[in-house]
Amino acid sequence: MEEILNALELKKELDALRPIDKEHEAIIMQKFRLDWNFHSNHLEGNALTYGETKALILFGVTAQGKTLKDHFEITGHNEAINWVIDMVKGERPLTENFIRELHELLLKESYEVDAITPDGKPTKKRINVGKYKSSPNHVQTKTGEIFHFATPEDTPARMTDLLNWYKEKSTEKEINPIFLAAEFHYRFIRIHPFDDGNGRTARILMNFILMQFGFPPVIIKSEDKENYFLALQLADAGNIEAFIGYIAKNLVRSLDIMIAGAKGESVEEQDDLDKEIALLEQRLIGYGEKATKVKSKELIADVFKNSIVKLDNKLFQKNSSFERFYVNRNSSLEFTDSEGKELFVQAVYNELIDKISNSTKNVLINDEFKGFRTVGFDAFNYSTVISFNFFPLSYNVYSRGTVYFEKPYGTWLTTSEIDKIVKLEMKMHKEFIEKKISERENKK
Repeated sequence: MEEILNALELKKELDALRPIDKEHEAIIMQKFRLDWNFHSNHLEGNALTYGETKALILFGVTAQGKTLKDHFEITGHNEAINWVIDMVKGERPLTENFIRELHELLLKESYEVDAITPDGKPTKKRINVGKYKSSPNHVQTKTGEIFHFATPEDTPARMTDLLNWYKEKSTEKEINPIFLAAEFHYRFIRIHPFDDGNGRTARILMNFILMQFGFPPVIIKSEDKENYFLALQLADAGNIEAFIGYIAKNLVRSLDIMIAGAKGESVEEQDDLDKEIALLEQRLIGYGEKATKVKSKELIADVFKNSIVKLDNKLFQKNSSFERFYVNRNSSLEFTDSEGKELFVQAVYNELIDKISNSTKNVLINDEFKGFRTVGFDAFNYSTVISFNFFPLSYNVYSRGTVYFEKPYGTWLTTSEIDKIVKLEMKMHKEFIEKKISERENKK
């Protein structure tokens, strides 16, 4: 088989480059680990994108709108991979205990899933980690036929037979590791020993065997899912050579990557740049909304009507609590254009909109309290000043060195955001008066 011979020749080339520089090896293994985590889980329906998977593994960033289960599947799979890599270095033998321990790492903890009873009624099924299945897990094919895996009663014996077969084959003098790993994968899948996670476990075990023999892991890409399942179906029909050839073809890709990395060359593939761009988008999500509109008179007017007016009204209403402490209060709006001209305006809101232009730089809400009225204090003043600053793609809400919010045009402050700003500004005013009282008390 051409792909197998090709893989064996590439393995010789790789061996000639060993030992691989530690830094280069770390880069290679990080790529394999990220690809392996993403594709193996995505094959089974995990919703995280490649960028979200990378952000989670490398930076601990969770994906918005994705379930905890999706995240746990990735982190559990990553832990299992790291454990297996350590086991390869420690030359731990492949046993049933090894497999059960791997499964427990992979799925983390037991859980329940929706299921159907033999008579078609909905029910719940308990998935026990690290333990063989407790109920049948046969599947229905596209043609409506039932494809039978090992029964729960037969599973322990079938697994013992599998490990005995592996032990015998792995000690043969003329062993071909590619045949061994691929056939073990297939035999394991035919048993389907666990209630869940069999595909991911099979691929990890296959790669454990390959890595024990000095090969890199095989990554079955999720976009190649149909060919992967077709190769398994051909094996079910008696043509296991087709499945072994499929694995060898994907192993060649991994060998090419590892050889390039060992030479100090880039290990990135053509589609990796697209994945990296997707990662950038994921990392940017937490920094704000995406801007789609450019500053204009009309958009500033929208901000004025839907954010500035509402905040000004709420601030004026709540700040009335402080009027008792001062002799006078003066509230105003201040407009600044691109030439720096300032317009102090006190008028009804619909008249103020006429002051807005394409060159408007900011609008300030200024609520000033003058002359603290309690005898014994210096007649100090206090001003609440909140600035709306307008940029080409967004505007922000700023006060006393703090940017409260930055938003793209076409979006406005929510009621809760307005309440937050008012509450914080009132708190600062209260603390200012408390400080003045403390200063007065310390003079006594």
